[in-house]
Amino acid sequence: MNFLRLPFLVRFSLIIISIIGIGYLLDLGQSILAPFFFAFLMGMLFLPIATFMEKKLKFPRSLSTMMSVMIMMVILSGLVYFFGSQIVSFSKDIPHLRDQSTTLFNSLQHWVSKTFNVKIDDQLNYIDQAINKLLSSSGMILGFTFGIFSTGFGFFLFFILFFIFILNYRRILNNFIVNIFSEKHKASVQEVVTEVRIITKKYIIGLCLQVIIVSILTFIVLAILDVKYAILLAVLTGLLNVIPYLGICISLFISCFIAFATGSPSICFYVILGYIIVHIIDGNIILPFVVGSKVKINALFSFLGIIIGEHLWGIAGMFLCIPAIAILKIIFERVNGLEPWGKLLGEEEKPHRKKKHYKISKNITIKEMD
Repeated sequence: MNFLRLPFLVRFSLIIISIIGIGYLLDLGQSILAPFFFAFLMGMLFLPIATFMEKKLKFPRSLSTMMSVMIMMVILSGLVYFFGSQIVSFSKDIPHLRDQSTTLFNSLQHWVSKTFNVKIDDQLNYIDQAINKLLSSSGMILGFTFGIFSTGFGFFLFFILFFIFILNYRRILNNFIVNIFSEKHKASVQEVVTEVRIITKKYIIGLCLQVIIVSILTFIVLAILDVKYAILLAVLTGLLNVIPYLGICISLFISCFIAFATGSPSICFYVILGYIIVHIIDGNIILPFVVGSKVKINALFSFLGIIIGEHLWGIAGMFLCIPAIAILKIIFERVNGLEPWGKLLGEEEKPHRKKKHYKISKNITIKEMD
């Protein structure tokens, strides 16, 4: 069979048109596709649990799926209870935070007036309005937090249904992907699908471990500095860290604000220093050793992904865009003709670079993942 070879400019134009069309469809199907993709990621995370129950405990597929749902519901309920109790505790201190912040800002206004000869009256109206908006009854921080964890009943309902379907019918979905190709390509397609599933599962598990480790490190830093609500801020930092670069900046701003309002201004400097140390440890040790270098996305496409994800799916898109790009990178690198796109999304390759490894003890050595 002879295939028509189109000029590069025509092929490139078709690629651009296809990307625009896919983006339009993603925007159009936000209410369905966002919970579906989130359910897919959670399905990859719970796949080892479901497989263990089926192979070792001899559970039928439907029972292993429902047990996985119950485990996930317990975890989600625990997270909701944790954040709910922390936010309720935080909301009780909002009047105190408003008063202390107003006092600190008033002192800053007098210093600016004496140093730069700027009238206090010119500063008061703007700053007072900003403080009142920032520390209103709902609060910017509370609104942001609720925006992350409260995406609507419809989203949650679709997510649970898709999660059940993906786990329960995963073999049918796998066979469909393999069987849509011709007989001579089935073996290679099955190999690619299996490899993508394994690496994606490792990536999602590594991402969850990264969230836990970053939360623990951040809690240690904030606890040493005696910053109030250290647990809430640490968990929030770990979750926001899924959003590269922007997430750590948002969590740093929130932590500095809490430290400034509940302590002294000098604590903010140490909070910033602590976050920089945590970020360095995350980028140089946690990410390569826990998540792996094969799914590492370069800064340019991470930033573009965050912007496009927020535009298409809002806050949910900001969290889901990086796993989506990582999965696309995995697929591109294993499909003939798409390898350049996979390399475009990743970091610059260094073929002679040796993998890092650290010897913890005589029998324990951690090595950098692929």
